[in-house]
Amino acid sequence: MNIVLLSGGSGKRLWPLSNDVRSKQFIKIFKTENGEYESMLQRVYRQICHVDHSAQITIATSKSQVSAIHNQLGEQIGISVEPCRKDTFPAIALATAYLHYIQGIGLDESVVVCPVDPYVEMDYFKYLKRLGELAQTEDVNLFLMGIEPSYPSEKYGYIIPEDQEDISWVKNFKEKPDMETARQYIKRGALWNSGVFAYKLRYVLDKVQKMLPFIDYDDLFSKYDELPRISFDYAVVEQEKKVKAVRFNGQWKDLGTWNTLTEAMDGPYFGDAILGGKCKNVNIVNELDVPVLCMGLSNVIVSASPEGILVSDKGESSYIKPYVENIQQQIMYAEKSWGSFRVLDVEEESLTIKVTLRPGNRMNYHSHKRRNEAWVILSGRGRTIVEGMEQQVKAGDVIAVEAGCRHTVIADTELKIMEVQLGREISVHDKQKYALDR
Repeated sequence: MNIVLLSGGSGKRLWPLSNDVRSKQFIKIFKTENGEYESMLQRVYRQICHVDHSAQITIATSKSQVSAIHNQLGEQIGISVEPCRKDTFPAIALATAYLHYIQGIGLDESVVVCPVDPYVEMDYFKYLKRLGELAQTEDVNLFLMGIEPSYPSEKYGYIIPEDQEDISWVKNFKEKPDMETARQYIKRGALWNSGVFAYKLRYVLDKVQKMLPFIDYDDLFSKYDELPRISFDYAVVEQEKKVKAVRFNGQWKDLGTWNTLTEAMDGPYFGDAILGGKCKNVNIVNELDVPVLCMGLSNVIVSASPEGILVSDKGESSYIKPYVENIQQQIMYAEKSWGSFRVLDVEEESLTIKVTLRPGNRMNYHSHKRRNEAWVILSGRGRTIVEGMEQQVKAGDVIAVEAGCRHTVIADTELKIMEVQLGREISVHDKQKYALDR
C-alpha cells in the first residue's frame, strides 16, 4: 500500500497544548499497551504498519513540522515538504509527484491519501488497504471512503451515494449543512466525507499537468507557488464523474476540538492532576511540573502547558480559535529532530531554555551575531565543538559561547542542558548554519 498522510493544522483549536510547530497530531496523550504515551501521528503510523508491514508511507507537511515528524517517527520516514502553506490540492499534487519522481512509484500504481489525525481502530486501515486495491484494479478514477454517520452533524461535508451498497457510485456532494438538512441527508443514505482518496498516480499527475505544466518533482516544487490555493475536493473530487464511495461503519472520530479529544482520553486526566469528588465530566491535561486541582466543576476542560492555561466549558471549547489568534507569544515548547526544548524564563535581555538531546544526536553547527550563550550540563555525557575545538562534557560542566562563535553540542547519552541566551536582540532568526566535517 502506498499511503500519503496529510499533516497540516495551525495549532489553534487545541491551545495551549498545540502551537504553530506543534499541531494536535504531535501531542502525546494516548496511552499504549505498555503504559507509555503516543501522539496521533505515532498511533496512526503504528496502526498502518500493523496492517501492512510493507506499506510505503509518505507524510505531506510544511517545513515547520519536519523536525517534530523526525523526532516522533525517525529520520527514515518519507516526507513531502510544501515550500509554502497552501490547501490540500497543492499538497496532494506535490506528494504524488514525490512518490513517482523521488520514490520511484509507477504511474499505474495506486495511492491512498488520508488525514494524519483520525482516531480509529485497525479495521479503518484494512479499509484503506482495500481502497488502494480497488483503485488499482477497477476502471474508476477515484475512490472515496465515506463514514456511516452516527448522528447528524454540521461539521462535515456529505457524500450522497446512488444506492445503499457497500461500494456505490457517487451521485453528488453536499457542503456542511445545518442540523435539519443533515438529518435529511442521513435519511437518504448520505455519508460523512472523511477526506480519504484513492487513485492511480497517473490520474492526479495528469490533472496537475493540465493546470500547471511541469517536468519533474523539482520543477513542480519550484513552481509550487503558482498552484491555486484550493482543496482537493473542489479541484478534483467534485469535478470527477467516475467516482465511487466505499461505506465504512467502524469507529471514526475527528479529534479537532477539546470536547472531542477528551472523549478519546483513557482517563479523566493526564499529568499531575487532582479531581475533587464532586467533579462531573471534567478532564485535565497538565504538562506543567506543578499540580492542578479542580473541585466542584461540571463539564469543564482544564489544560495547562508552557504556552498558557485554558479553563473552558466543554461545549464552548469548540469556539476557541478566534481568541487564540489574538495571542501573540513565542513558541515555548517544541520537538526537534535532535530532541526537544522548553522555554523556562523570558526577560528583556535574556532567555533561559531547557534543552534535551537524544543519544547520538546534535544541534546544527551554527553561530549567532547578537547574543552570547552559556550552557550548563544538567545530566548525561556528550561533546561540545566551539570554533572547531572539541571537548568532552558531563553533568556540572559550564560552557561559554560568545557572539559570532560557531558551536554545537553532541549527545553521547541523553543530554540535558540549561541554555541561557544573553543579548539585546534575541531572535530565532539570528542564526547562521555551517557544515561540520566530522
